[in-house]
Amino acid sequence: MTRRIKRLKDFEISLVLMNDEFIRPPRDSQRNWILNRSIAEFTDDLMHMDAVSRRFVRGSDSIPLQDRAQAILEDYEIMEDWQMPIMKAMASAVTESHGDILEIGFGRGISANFLQESGIKSHTIIECNDSIIDRYHDWKKNYPAEDIKIIRGKWQDVIHDLGDYDGIFFHTYPLDTDDYLEQIADSVTFAEHFFAAAADHLRNGGCFTYQSNEIDSLSRGHQRLLFKHFTKFSLSLMHPLNIPDNIKDAWWADSTVIVKAVR
Repeated sequence: MTRRIKRLKDFEISLVLMNDEFIRPPRDSQRNWILNRSIAEFTDDLMHMDAVSRRFVRGSDSIPLQDRAQAILEDYEIMEDWQMPIMKAMASAVTESHGDILEIGFGRGISANFLQESGIKSHTIIECNDSIIDRYHDWKKNYPAEDIKIIRGKWQDVIHDLGDYDGIFFHTYPLDTDDYLEQIADSVTFAEHFFAAAADHLRNGGCFTYQSNEIDSLSRGHQRLLFKHFTKFSLSLMHPLNIPDNIKDAWWADSTVIVKAVR
């Protein structure tokens, strides 16, 4: 059994390895280096989160109980206004090639506007909610000459019939409680369940972006997940976010990370 203890003024970390073959490189010094680095990183993360947490707004932590696939949603239920700068930054990251763009989730059409304003060759949108598709048809009238089409359905059901793109913009939400628990509570990032599909439908050098649910950096688990599907990625920090104390969205920090992953 191996034990490590780190004591600080505000907390104590105790690590006990019950299996002596767990983390067993060739030399003990290598094992010690791994364990000490892991504890140091966890310590640093806790201390940093202590400072960041003091900037949180109260917000909400409600879990969607109803099936939202066909629900009639208010604007704030789709996307709150404070997220608009995030959508603009994501659209800018994914449209540098000005090529063919796939957008997953139309929502209020905010991100679709930003994508169109970036000057792109074509714009394909996947949307499953019929009432939101009605919004799309009204929105499309603003761009009569542009190559834009919408595909009805959940992305899981229709993406296999699509081709490849220069950029993919992913911004959806859990459709029910099961989705919330699987895709948010038990995931590194909400978009994790779409990573493989994004990589499969990007051309070489194509870009993928999504709402990262990261405050000011990426966790190691998040980075490893990206490298599993993409060749490289870049980050930019959005701070401060102008979020109200009573937001309905389950996001509380005044900053977020914009991710641009490249196939």
